[in-house]
Amino acid sequence: MSPGTARKWIADRKGSTAVEFAMVAPILLAMIFSIMEAGWYFFVTTSVQQANANAARLIRTGQAQNGDLSSDAFFNEICDVVKALGDCNEKLTIDISKFSTFAALASDLSEPKCRDKDDPSISGAQYTKSDFGMQRDIIRVRVCFLYKPINPGLGLNLKQTKHGDRQIVAVSIFRNEPFEGS
Repeated sequence: MSPGTARKWIADRKGSTAVEFAMVAPILLAMIFSIMEAGWYFFVTTSVQQANANAARLIRTGQAQNGDLSSDAFFNEICDVVKALGDCNEKLTIDISKFSTFAALASDLSEPKCRDKDDPSISGAQYTKSDFGMQRDIIRVRVCFLYKPINPGLGLNLKQTKHGDRQIVAVSIFRNEPFEGS
């Protein structure tokens, strides 16, 4: 190759935009998918927190205790909030516990129970109607939901199950109000 031809080849800028885009595109796409994953995470988290707030409100105000709300109907009330995210019978777990004192609550270091495909013994309803308590009882409500990430390779680095699901847990601790009928 002659020196003149080499200079012409080096000075030629045709296609440089495509080469530059090819170098920048993977980083741009990774950022876009990571932002989408973070948005999906926040959407799922907000939905689970709202489900937890609904459960806590039904118990705290006595609606779950005094109404004709069975344990299954209570589960379905909470499921209505998160059912757009997946099948509640496979992904939603509601754990409700009653405590006599806040010291007893503080000493309970149990992990929240979440459904798992490998352990079918974990049911979605980790409570009985008596766990809702009566007036002035101390109640802890934990709602666990398993969700699939949009892009598991990118985004948030959260704890995963063996099957690639991620756990979102929302917790409410409160003292029941002095409601009528108890």
